[in-house]
Order: sequence, then structure tokens, then C-alpha cells
Amino acid sequence: MSSKVFIVTGASRGLGLGIAQVLLQASHKVLLVARTEGDTEALRTQYSSSVDFLSADLADFKTAPKVVESALRTFGKIDGIVINHGVLQPLTRLFEADVEEWRRAYDINVFSAVALLKEAIPELRRTNGRVVFVSSGAAVSATVSWGAYGTSKAAFTHLCAHLAVEEPSITSVAISPGKVDTDMQKAIREEGKTGMTPAVHASFVKEHETGRLLHPDEPGTVIAKLAIGATSDLSGKHYRWNSPDLAAYQK
Repeated sequence: MSSKVFIVTGASRGLGLGIAQVLLQASHKVLLVARTEGDTEALRTQYSSSVDFLSADLADFKTAPKVVESALRTFGKIDGIVINHGVLQPLTRLFEADVEEWRRAYDINVFSAVALLKEAIPELRRTNGRVVFVSSGAAVSATVSWGAYGTSKAAFTHLCAHLAVEEPSITSVAISPGKVDTDMQKAIREEGKTGMTPAVHASFVKEHETGRLLHPDEPGTVIAKLAIGATSDLSGKHYRWNSPDLAAYQK
């Protein structure tokens, strides 16, 4: 199999870093995109000729062309994108909402993805590429104080469906990765108590304490394999990472 080129956003730690690692282990090339370098140094040392890193705030929409240009300049093409970045905050109930904070959440979780896709679509057409949207179960369920996150993830997931009908040569899939042991889960435990219902917040704390959170490699492997070879029959759809429909992409 010839080497492919991928852009992975939110790639400095956690799930994004795990996805990048799987792609690199499969002998592909990856442009890591994140606001900070985080834990990328080890990957950049181990896979020096296959990794590039771009420090970028994707909520600044002027960044999108720079991401695409960087991938093309370094690796010459783009075969796929994993849109993994996102924020949970603000964790507040609707009647306490700061509309500007919601706008910021949408800028990061939705509009930055629109900006990046707009720039990347011409290249993805050339390669019959793939886009994997890292979504959330919050896109299809409601949790007290999660309004900004849940509604933005619902919009983000539906963006996948629109990409599929508008660009049939590009395969797009949205994946809910489950509860992964990442900084976002830490934020829920540390910041969610004041906004979430006590029982729901306690359930997140308990899952961490009992070791039930997923390691990033588990959903990360599925997401990476979809970025490499998702079939067109999956395009435009939203799946849980461990769905029976994705058995071919699971360990």
C-alpha cells in the first residue's frame, strides 16, 4: 500500500495524538495541527520524515489555507483529514448562558471545520479522499449544562452528511469515540460539578475512578483505519466507534 498523507487536528495529545500514531505506524505521513506542541515531540523524533507540525488556532479562520498549504508544501497531497479538535466549555445552563461564549464554542467546534473543509475539498477531490469527523454522543442526547457542546456537535455531525451529498468523491464519516481518558474528561470532572446534575457528574467521576474510561488507542485505531480506507457506503453517516457496522475497522 502506498503512503498516504493526512491532516489530524487537535493532535497534540489524547485522542488526536493516538490517531496520528496509528497512521504513522501504518507508514503514512501526517501533518499534526494544534495550538500547542503538547506531546508531539516523541512522534516527531521517531517519524521525522513522515511528520510535520503546525501550531495553529483553527478558530482563526485565516488559518485554514495555511494548514492546507503546509500539507501540500511538505508532502505534496492530501488523502484525508481527521477533524478532532473541539472544546467542551462553556458548561452552563441555558438561563445562565453567555452568548459570546457559545459563539466561541461554535467557532471552534463548527465553523473552523467549515473553513478547513472549504480549503481542502479541491485536494480531496483529486485523491478521492476521506474526512473523519470526531463527534460525540452529546450530538444525539441532552445533558444539563452541555447545551453549547451538544448542539455544536450536532451541527458538526450534520456537516458530515452535507459533505457526503455535495462531494460524492469524498467519503465522510462521523464517529462518536465514547468516554476516552483525555483532558476533556478531566475538565468534566473538575468543572462540571457546578453546572451538571449531581448524579450525572458523579457518574463521570466514578467511571474514571474505576478505570472504565477508554484508552485513546481504542477508538483512535478505528478512526485512523476509517481515514485510511472508509468505504463509500459509510459516507454521510454517524457511528459509535464500536458499532457492529464498523467491525472491519476495529482491532
